[in-house]
Amino acid sequence: MTHEAIAVQPSFSIQDFSDLSGDTVYEILCARAAVFVVEQRCPYADADGLDPQCRHLCMRGPDGVLWGYTRIVPAGLSFDEIAIGRVLTTAAGRGMRLGRMLMQASIDECRRLGHSRIRIGAQQHLEAFYQSVGFVCDSEPYDEDGIAHIEMLWLAPHAIKHDPPK
Repeated sequence: MTHEAIAVQPSFSIQDFSDLSGDTVYEILCARAAVFVVEQRCPYADADGLDPQCRHLCMRGPDGVLWGYTRIVPAGLSFDEIAIGRVLTTAAGRGMRLGRMLMQASIDECRRLGHSRIRIGAQQHLEAFYQSVGFVCDSEPYDEDGIAHIEMLWLAPHAIKHDPPK
């Protein structure tokens, strides 16, 4: 695959956990295990009890294959702000420069839900990627499951406060 923009546009679905089919839940859990546990060699407890309270964004190719996924966590569960987590692109969706599109769809959903501040716990080596979609670093690095992370914050343009002119 080249690193040019894809010619075929993915489709997106966003659902509450209770609206996901058993097959979709299984597909999501398999993708999360493949990326976070197997590829990143990071055994961790993925079943953290938050999924039933979250919205789940799936990005699919024209053949219905899962290309990407995020979990939108309500404010007050992981952070004070609404959060985007479990961000992944599957092996089938890689090499097509879909990450920004996936994050933009997730940001758009948070905005649709009325939020102007979004927080993520990002793997530190992906800081530049998240900055490219508008997030700024908001913490010192910390260890999470053996991987360096940082908190990052996204603010809607109207939520950015500027110092008054002097």
